[in-house]
Amino acid sequence: MKAPMLVTARLVARRLRRDGWRPVARTIAARAAATAIDTWHLAEPGLPLAESDICDSRSLFRSSPAPVPNGSLKVGWICTPPSPGSGGHTTFFRMVEEMEGRGHQCTLFLHDINDDDVRRHEETIRSYWPALRAGVRSATYGMEGVDVMVASSWPTAHVAANRAPDGVHLFYFIQDYEPYFYPHGFLYALAEDSYRLGLSNVALGEMIAEVMRTELGEPPQAVIPFGCDTATYRLVKPAAGSGRSGVVYYAKKNVDRRGYLLAKLALERFHTLHPQQEIHIYGDTVTGWKIPVTNHGNLTPAQLNVLYNQTIAGLAISFTNISLVPGELLAAGNVPVLNEAAFASGLLTDPDAVWATATPAGLATALAEVVSAPDIGLRAAAIAGRQRLDWTDSRRAFADFVESSCASVPDAAPSGSLQGGRS
Repeated sequence: MKAPMLVTARLVARRLRRDGWRPVARTIAARAAATAIDTWHLAEPGLPLAESDICDSRSLFRSSPAPVPNGSLKVGWICTPPSPGSGGHTTFFRMVEEMEGRGHQCTLFLHDINDDDVRRHEETIRSYWPALRAGVRSATYGMEGVDVMVASSWPTAHVAANRAPDGVHLFYFIQDYEPYFYPHGFLYALAEDSYRLGLSNVALGEMIAEVMRTELGEPPQAVIPFGCDTATYRLVKPAAGSGRSGVVYYAKKNVDRRGYLLAKLALERFHTLHPQQEIHIYGDTVTGWKIPVTNHGNLTPAQLNVLYNQTIAGLAISFTNISLVPGELLAAGNVPVLNEAAFASGLLTDPDAVWATATPAGLATALAEVVSAPDIGLRAAAIAGRQRLDWTDSRRAFADFVESSCASVPDAAPSGSLQGGRS
């Protein structure tokens, strides 16, 4: 046996005697994985769009679109393939449904740099969004034949600016300030530049508008209200003798801005304060926690409403724009506990929402206070009874803006726009 191999064998034997098989096996597996990643270049960073689709707002020029005569518009909507229950896609598709309801012809253009076959994605869309009538095509094969193109994310904004035929009215439906998804670097810069590509920026909620004014020095062209599905999320009369108990959390382990690690530590602390309160997790299945939790997996909106009605409080963490969860919790009489974050409290001003310091101790203490409050049932009824905006207002505002914009003659750039992109 060669000397290095002999030394390695001795080290392995020593660790086996000291630690047993399990930690040694983990170390070997980790090193094997690292070797494979290095050998096959799996760790090489990638882009969420083709290099040829990257636009530069300072050198991109498009002819200004002509007004579209009154009547039906042909509207293309660019998005990534949706996963079942995706909140961002659900909100985007609400806008599609509104335009369809007004008689406009809609087509989804799915942007996927790894796969041009949309058949399986269309099955998901038809199953989980059955009200959607839009055609489904791959963005790869061209996006001709439309009067309007609506992007849904920074990569699709670049794709729209690069590929849309001249004369098409371009819009960007903005659900979050996406540069915040990344550390300061190339992807941050590309996401930031997506707001300068000459698309008409439509922000969902005042938080995004405020962030854009602060970070970019310019507001979006339009702001539409943040809504809630009040038809689905509502107070349900409890069964006789049953009351609310426990807390609920939506886990998204691979989306750092949703604060999974913070939530885990906060809920573990909360359990030490109130071990009798069951902790319900939906979304991603979690394992390896120090405390008992009940995993529900992915739930339908109707199932979620039942769970929200059974529980007292919900932990809703976001370090960018708030998610749909807090509003849905409130509509069901559940108290959302949110992390304090820049700009966020200006969007959700509901007096029943609880804001806490974004630390494990801060969130755990806030949850503990909510579940310890008296008259939980009466409080839930009062919370659910408050008047809330539903998505009808949001849908109408978006469709009105698109229709009026397409009917008018645009300037060199949309009025009040971040400059770039049109000539």
